[in-house]
Parts: sequence; C-alpha cells; structure tokens
Amino acid sequence: MRILGIDPGLRTTGFGVIDIAGQSRIYVASGCIRSGEGSLPTRLKVLLEGIGEVCRLYQPEQSAVEQVFVNVNPQSTLLLGQARGAAISALVLAGLPVAEYTALQVKQAVVGNGHAAKEQVSHMVQRLLHLAGEPQADAADALACALTHANHASGGLANLGMKSRRGRWVSL
Repeated sequence: MRILGIDPGLRTTGFGVIDIAGQSRIYVASGCIRSGEGSLPTRLKVLLEGIGEVCRLYQPEQSAVEQVFVNVNPQSTLLLGQARGAAISALVLAGLPVAEYTALQVKQAVVGNGHAAKEQVSHMVQRLLHLAGEPQADAADALACALTHANHASGGLANLGMKSRRGRWVSL
C-alpha cells in the first residue's frame, strides 16, 4: 500500500510518500510545495494543484493529513485551516480516502512522546525510513503523518493495545 502524508501550511506544505510492504515502511519521496507570495486564492490554487500533481506522479492509495491546532493568533489559524482545506480538497479530487491525525498522535506514534520536539520527529523519521540525511522539517512532518497512518491502517497501534482518545494514543 502506498500512503501520502500531508503537513498543511499556507506558505509551505510538506508531503511524504511511503510504501508499506509487510512490516516494512519504505521511503518513496518527500518534499515541499511552496505557495509563494500573492493573494490568498492564488496561493491556495498553488497548493491544490501541487498536491494534485504529487497524487498523479506517485499514485498513492491512502492519504493522511495533520489536523490544525488552534493557534494564539486567530488569523493564522484561519489561514492554516484554509490551506488544510485546499490540501484535503486535492486529495478528495484525486479519489483518495483521507485520514486525519493530531500533532500529538503523530508525535506519539513516531517518537513515543506526544510532546516531542520537531527535531526528535525528524530524527525518528530518518531512522525509521533509513534515510541518509534528515528531511526538511515540513517534509519530515508529512512523512511522520504517513508513518502514523501506516501504523494505524495496518492495525499496528491496535495490535500494540493502543487506541485514539481525544487526540491521543492511549492503552486499551
């Protein structure tokens, strides 16, 4: 199974593609879609088209998107939500099922600590996928989201006696 993970952002949206082969998680590709400057509609169009192109190029079967957290600045939260909406729209237009995970769930699934630092997530993604170097921050977050879905979709976390409750993985 091929999974596309998305870390939505208005300026930079990270993507990460992995394959599941048995218990193995295999790196396929990762990168960032940069919307640049300009009007909000133009930037959202760049994200929509960019994710659509990633879908056409890598042909994922499943997708996972990190959920938006409420920021201190309501305007930033609103803009992030719009970028996330463009990302989800691109995935739905590509015919993909969309799973959503909180940042806490992603960190807990990849690092084992829901309050892990971004550097820890990036380092674990590098180790889990046997990458030669650490990926860009947004791409690492997207790969972590894909890894979380791989664990969830294959029953990995359920097999470990874990389930999702209020945005966290908890023991059954």
